[in-house]
Amino acid sequence: MSAIIKTRIITVRGKRVILDRDLADLYGVSTKRLNEQISRNIDRFPKDFMFQLSLQDVTDLKSQIATSSPLHGGRRKLPRAFTEFGAVMAANVLNSKVAIDASILLVRVFVRMRELVIEHTDLKRRLQFLEQRLAKGFAEHAEELREIRFLIAQFEEPALVKTRKIGF
Repeated sequence: MSAIIKTRIITVRGKRVILDRDLADLYGVSTKRLNEQISRNIDRFPKDFMFQLSLQDVTDLKSQIATSSPLHGGRRKLPRAFTEFGAVMAANVLNSKVAIDASILLVRVFVRMRELVIEHTDLKRRLQFLEQRLAKGFAEHAEELREIRFLIAQFEEPALVKTRKIGF
């Protein structure tokens, strides 16, 4: 289940979010029902919990969000995006056993993803430090390396020159 959730968490405007249709699916309700409850309890959803996508956001995510024409039964409103806090709050306003269990799992996935980002950032910083250290070390000894390479070249055997035999 957590692998399914990971695929539904996307990055929009620099924040990791889950879209309303995916959240509704996880919570076992229709997107319409989820959005009704959100609208009825909108005071519980500040901007750092939930935001509505813009047309540009939807265009940028076109490969991840399958949208169809409103004339053919598609969405008539722009999707909402929920941060981990908003996903938990949505479970609270839905107040069903499935929503509560799914929200716990969802929070665990968000937390694990945050931990992976922190680990990745730490590893990147350590590699950059080693790279700088090695570059500095090589820069300090560049002249010595050139001299050693020159001396090595002096001791190499010259290429044998082909000579033509005279006579038979």
